[in-house]
Amino acid sequence: MRSETKNAAGQRLSRIEGQVRGISRMISEERYCIDVVRQIQAVKAALSGVEHLILDDHLDSCVEKALNGDDLSARKDKVNELVSVLGGRRK
Repeated sequence: MRSETKNAAGQRLSRIEGQVRGISRMISEERYCIDVVRQIQAVKAALSGVEHLILDDHLDSCVEKALNGDDLSARKDKVNELVSVLGGRRK
C-alpha cells in the first residue's frame, strides 16, 4: 500500500472510530432510534469510502504490476482476488 493511501485510510478510520464511539454513547443515552440508525448509515458510508480508497490503491499498484508482468499465475490470482472481493464468488 502506498504511503499516501495508508495515511489517508488511517485518518479516515480514526474518524470512523470516533463515530462508532458516538453511536455507542447515543445508545447508552437512549437517543432516538432513527438518529442512531442515521449515524450507523454514515459509518457504513465512511467505511465504504475507505474500502474504495484501498481498492483503488490495490488496482493501481499490485494488480497493475501483475497484469503487466510475465507471470500468468500472478495475473490469474489477482483477477480471482478481485472477483472474490467484489462479490462474484467466494474464495
